[in-house]
Amino acid sequence: MHIFAAQLLTETNTLTSTPTGWPAYEEFGLFHGDGSRRAPDANGAFLAALRNWCEADGHRMTESLCAAAQPNGVTVRPVYEALRAEILADLRAALPVDAVVLHLHGAMVADGCDDCEGEILDEVRRIVGPHVPVAVELDLHCHLTRRMLRAADILAAYQEYPHDDILRRARHVYDLAVAAAARRVHPVTAAVDCRMSGLWHTTREPMKSFVAEMQALEGRDGVLSVSLGHGFPWGDVAEEGARLWVVADGDRALAEATALRLARRFVALRDATLPPLTALDDALDAAARADGLTVLADVADNAGGGAPGDSTFILRRMLERGVRNAAIGAFWDLGAVHICRDAGVGARLDLRLGGKCGPYSGDPLDLSVTVTGVVEDLWQRGLDADERFGPAVALRTENGIDILVCSVRCQVFSPSAFTNAGIALADKQLVVVKSTQHFYTAFAPLAARTFYVSTPGALRQDFGAIPYRHRDPVYWPRITHPEPVLLNFASEGSE
Repeated sequence: MHIFAAQLLTETNTLTSTPTGWPAYEEFGLFHGDGSRRAPDANGAFLAALRNWCEADGHRMTESLCAAAQPNGVTVRPVYEALRAEILADLRAALPVDAVVLHLHGAMVADGCDDCEGEILDEVRRIVGPHVPVAVELDLHCHLTRRMLRAADILAAYQEYPHDDILRRARHVYDLAVAAAARRVHPVTAAVDCRMSGLWHTTREPMKSFVAEMQALEGRDGVLSVSLGHGFPWGDVAEEGARLWVVADGDRALAEATALRLARRFVALRDATLPPLTALDDALDAAARADGLTVLADVADNAGGGAPGDSTFILRRMLERGVRNAAIGAFWDLGAVHICRDAGVGARLDLRLGGKCGPYSGDPLDLSVTVTGVVEDLWQRGLDADERFGPAVALRTENGIDILVCSVRCQVFSPSAFTNAGIALADKQLVVVKSTQHFYTAFAPLAARTFYVSTPGALRQDFGAIPYRHRDPVYWPRITHPEPVLLNFASEGSE
């Protein structure tokens, strides 16, 4: 069997004005047919796993583009067109193929195109024709669109948030693609718009049990796959929002009934699944009183959602309150990194930090710091792959707050972000991570308590007040009782 594979990942925050261009993709690693071999433990992990499975099963894989960019603003049009064109040209050159397997985000927006994945899948379908299975792994925070549903045979999203199941879901997509190509299964999909917008942590009840229920259905009684796309609330596009879909084996009525039942159950859980937000001073008070490590999540300044990663609101308050024995990071500040690298380890200097990217960043902080570490290429363990911060420095304030500052914008996934820069966490009372939820898996074993802190920032958590211009305003929490709607995606613009 001949399988064509490619990856294109970025999540677009349309509320930020910072564009995503070539440097953003090059920073993460941009590979042209060799990502699985050149970056098997980082950006190329999906394609490396796919290649291993193909080789083990006696299949041949043709590998195309492997590209990813940190979530940010809209992708520059010529960049998107070049990335899309490379995938499509490689696919034409690879014909005939028995299946197409892609890893796409699902929330990529480019200048002039609000549904990049739908457009790519449309073109893929035109090239391979109606009978070749097209299977796609999507990020949990995708915008599932009608265009995507029409073009692909198999769409499956990550089920966990944090996304601890990327490679597990990749295997799921691969297995279904092979089975469909061999005509052992005949996938049909039904999708439901839940009319909701928000964030849903799958590490807590009742979402934890809801995910387990979805997983238990897969592979039983004709149900092939179940996905809940949470949507990406900071992407203002027409089809943003939570959508649940079911892929069944040749039975559309089964797919529709199962999707509607699960969607109604998910909607009924809405008030019990709100992420817990704590006022900053309340969280700092709790940390000061408690034994053991307290972790604070700076959810509004998460680079993984397109935030700049340089907001100073929490650090400023820590300094005002005289907090000691704490760590915070990672700040994205190229100028500060450059100055401290030049100064070297042990240098003491006055430094202006953060607050450079706009109102959501707060005001810069003027600090007296000691450079305690310089790392020329800092890496951390991510979800299913390593993530890099580039050149980075560790700083210590006069009252004992350790600060991680990086030159490649990235959220904190694990304690290794700090420890690989020489910042020990074992004896800390407080650690502040610039992340919304992906930190949780690695930090939970260390933390006596965790708080998701409410502060200003680019990722505002008041989902009913996000100033949408394109998204349908009829959604929870703007309305109290959302009614799930079965999507008709048989023709363009149908409802």
